[in-house]
Amino acid sequence: MSITPDIVAAHGFTPEEYDRVLSAMGREPNLLELGIFSVMWSEHCSYKSSRLHLAKLPTKAPWVIQGPGENAGVIDIGDGDAAIFKMESHNHPSYIEPYQGAATGVGGILRDVFTMGARPVANMNALRFGDIDAPKMRHLVKGVVAGIGGYGNCVGVPTVGGETIFHPSYNGNIIVNAMTVGLAKADKIFYSAAAGVGNPVVYVGSKTGRDGIHGATMASAEFDENSEEKRPTVQVGDPFTEKLLIEACLELMASDAIVAIQDMGAAGLTSSSVEMASKGGVGIRLDLDKVPCRETGMTPYEMMLSESQERMLMVLKPGREAFAQAIFKKWELDFAVIGEVVDGGDLTMTFHGEIVGRIPLDPLADAAPKYDRPHVPTPKRAPLTDVPMSTNIVADLKTLMASPDLCSRRWIWEQYDHMVGADTLQRPGGDAAVVRVHGTRKALAIATDCTPRYCFADPHEGGKQAVAETWRNIIAVGGKPLAITNCLNFASPQNPVIMGQLVGCIEGMAEACRALDYPVVSGNVSLYNESKATGGGNAILPTPAIGGVGLLADYDKQMDLAFKAEGETVILLCHSEGHVGQSLWLREVHGREDGPPPPMDLDAERRAGELVSALIAAGKVSAVHDVSDGGVAVALAEMALAGGIGMTMTIVKQITNPGATLFGEDQGRYIVTCRDAATVMAQARAAGVNAVPIGVTGGNALNFDLVDRGGVQSVTLAELKRLHEATLPAMIAG
Repeated sequence: MSITPDIVAAHGFTPEEYDRVLSAMGREPNLLELGIFSVMWSEHCSYKSSRLHLAKLPTKAPWVIQGPGENAGVIDIGDGDAAIFKMESHNHPSYIEPYQGAATGVGGILRDVFTMGARPVANMNALRFGDIDAPKMRHLVKGVVAGIGGYGNCVGVPTVGGETIFHPSYNGNIIVNAMTVGLAKADKIFYSAAAGVGNPVVYVGSKTGRDGIHGATMASAEFDENSEEKRPTVQVGDPFTEKLLIEACLELMASDAIVAIQDMGAAGLTSSSVEMASKGGVGIRLDLDKVPCRETGMTPYEMMLSESQERMLMVLKPGREAFAQAIFKKWELDFAVIGEVVDGGDLTMTFHGEIVGRIPLDPLADAAPKYDRPHVPTPKRAPLTDVPMSTNIVADLKTLMASPDLCSRRWIWEQYDHMVGADTLQRPGGDAAVVRVHGTRKALAIATDCTPRYCFADPHEGGKQAVAETWRNIIAVGGKPLAITNCLNFASPQNPVIMGQLVGCIEGMAEACRALDYPVVSGNVSLYNESKATGGGNAILPTPAIGGVGLLADYDKQMDLAFKAEGETVILLCHSEGHVGQSLWLREVHGREDGPPPPMDLDAERRAGELVSALIAAGKVSAVHDVSDGGVAVALAEMALAGGIGMTMTIVKQITNPGATLFGEDQGRYIVTCRDAATVMAQARAAGVNAVPIGVTGGNALNFDLVDRGGVQSVTLAELKRLHEATLPAMIAG
């Protein structure tokens, strides 16, 4: 079959890239070889637009065992234990087919973690949807949530938290990011580099079908009015098979049989074989006649590019095939020796006794295209000079607590099994999830976060804030932040403005990671998140989702946000300047999305975090909550609702604009409660952290005493809870 310009274009190549293919091959490729280049050079697999800038991220620390470049990142959590984690996107598949798109996103990230030798112990997610009244948005929300729950619940890994926001920019391209955290012994980590000429290459798991072919290529292009035609590129998941695969792989890993292991994710058999061989500096020969197939008449092209789920590729030690096969047979999974490690640097494929493809590995992997795309920095916004005045605190608070971005997510997390395994120590809804390291006193603190409206207004500050927010969330539950994973969701990198957003966010993230000693150990980039379809939202807001992991040495010292008792002093830590640019108060109450985001002072951030950690460790505080979206008033409402105890706050005359002060989103702040306020205040002064008593807990309402400006404004917790809980179910019901 002759390769025509139309076929080249259909595989996503520019003319210049196809010239590089011809140069790498020294001849014209056949269709199979062209398809392999197509998926391996897609943004999803090659990171060709982002690799240059990802190198700016700090990735090393004494506790980092494995940074970016493997299936997942690995950190040392002491006593010979390691935490293994990663976050990945499944955005395009979830828009096309929400249930399977989200479900297979969960399945894929689970495989990334257990292929390293870890037992998965927690799932998280970061979701972004459009306006709920946009075309098919309710269908998307319901399908995605059901898919996450359906897969995670069946496979037996708790979904312990996450985040969900709504914004019209996601009308035509939703964001579905899945994160998994696992546990392993630090000396029992498995890697993907193939080794040992003559060693068998083994396929295990489910059979290969025609689902998901060119899924990686589809994920590397924007949507148009024909996006529904891409439905066949969405994979179909089977969580029950995944559970069997986890157990079979972990059983085999307990032996000495495995040389290298890689899950078949994006680009399936192609990416797994290419990555294993290229990392090991060897070649691989595959006999495609031996690939277990569930459909008749499958071609080499279909076998190599299928993204059928629940499959793994391994290199075994010679003579261990029968031992491994017995394990997979016991777990009722397919097992087949489909090739071997060979000398040289080629991927060679045979079918029916003939060579059907031979490609040098280096151009597929390390020498894949890497672009320094033009990028335009986002202009800095001038400070707001027309800040709205507001003294009706209760009315504004009701509006915010019932708004789509701040209302209760109970409707979502109640569909997830967050307690399976019996190690979940905090239910969803707090600052961070807390999951016990089974059989120890240790626990992991896990948080996901990002504020896209900040990133759009100022990518550098927004990137810093996304990292710092997860750091703050982990601190608030008593954890020591150790490392992050990320999922960088942006629109087309061929647009210099969008590329400027990506570069700015990465550089902001890097600055925060260095300042907080909080390295990046894994991640994912998802580009072309935009839609040209009629009625679509075009480019999404820049969304660099961050997943943070920290350690509690003793889970008895964990903290949560709930008020614990009446008569305790409520103290606000760090300065409040009343910054309302890009705040939810400005948007939801006043209908404006303008101004710069709040600036980040990373030195102050670190001082405040270290103070809070010390207060928790010493048992000086009874509740801790970071102040983020909605400002101080919303944080207080969340603490009161969590504990079922109200409070009274006096707003002194010196505060000229109570609305801006209470709903401003200044960064680096925490609210704590305590019995001994004098000790907490003294410790804060010694640490160089501003501390202000702002009220006392008690009663069944939130009371705001605006001295000489209308007296006391009150809202009962019952009314606030009703507003807070009712919004999301009503949105979904329409």
